[in-house]
Amino acid sequence: MRPIPILNAILVLVALYLLVFERDRVMGFLGDAASPAQEDQAAQVEAEPSVPVQAIASKAQPVDQGVLTRGQTEAARRVEVRAETTGKVISEPLDKGAQVEQGQLLCKLDPGTRPAALAEAQARLDEARLNATAAQKLQAGGYRSDTAAASAQSALEAAMAAVEAAQTELARLDITAPFAGRIEEDTAELGALLSAGGLCATVIQLDPIKLVGFVPETEIDRVHEGARVGARLATGREVLGRVTFVSQSADAATRTFRVEAEVANPDAAIREGQTVEMIVAADGTKAHFLPASAMTLNDDGKLGVRLAVDGKAHFAPVTFLRDTPAGVWLAGLPEEATVIVVGQDYVTEGSPVAVTLVDHAPGDVATDTPAPGTPAPEAAQ
Repeated sequence: MRPIPILNAILVLVALYLLVFERDRVMGFLGDAASPAQEDQAAQVEAEPSVPVQAIASKAQPVDQGVLTRGQTEAARRVEVRAETTGKVISEPLDKGAQVEQGQLLCKLDPGTRPAALAEAQARLDEARLNATAAQKLQAGGYRSDTAAASAQSALEAAMAAVEAAQTELARLDITAPFAGRIEEDTAELGALLSAGGLCATVIQLDPIKLVGFVPETEIDRVHEGARVGARLATGREVLGRVTFVSQSADAATRTFRVEAEVANPDAAIREGQTVEMIVAADGTKAHFLPASAMTLNDDGKLGVRLAVDGKAHFAPVTFLRDTPAGVWLAGLPEEATVIVVGQDYVTEGSPVAVTLVDHAPGDVATDTPAPGTPAPEAAQ
């Protein structure tokens, strides 16, 4: 017999034995032999080259967030001064725009028979006083009843009330300014007949003047009484004031809340009804000032930036506050962060990065960072 076929048969039998009866040991042996190859492959993965990027070392800064609203100016006071009695005007009219002081005469009415009515009431008062005195003396001597004395006293009090009413009616003939201000329209003309409720003049007070705006319900919780207000009129004039009133009920049609602020106006240069743009100072926050080009989107479409953390890229969502010609203010980042400004769109989460720190992103306008807390009205959000 030839020895080679016998050896082949023996090897086949051994192989079958190992595969059938010693399968676990064989697989374990093969696994141990393959582990060095797997380690080499893992080492190759770890040795993946880092992506070169440029980044900015940014630190959060306190930023005031203002609530922007538009409205108009209103007079601090506006009163239609009307007659309380009927009479003909016997005073010369005051021109519209005239400055008046508190208590200054606006319209004087013809007294008519009112002085005579006052004299009659005073005469009846003297008579009632004598009767009451006599009744008290007679009552003390027992010559008049208590009822008669009380009746005399009642007549005295009625006479006193009649005198007071006549004096009040005479006082109503002089219609005066309730406060210092300006006359909006000419006062009632000489000879005009005013009935009770007739208009004598309209007086407005412009110092201080009110700035009135309407804040949406999404922003109203950030507005408080006493907060600082910066405003710009349509003429370009800028003024400062403070919030004096925040409405507790919304307008049924617009779902906005009325907010009022007062501004000093000693020279009356600000007129009523002017359009105004207001920024109400609200609670501040900390934010990073970064180039607009640093922002990117993740796979879910969220706005954010990519940070370099321990040599790897990580996506961080941000909250956009406002933009300026030099960059944007973003909140939601750590106090200190290394923000990738060049190459952020070429890396994914966890990608190794080789960071080069720069002052600003290439291609951005290299301007000074605007001072926190002093946003331009047109840039405030």
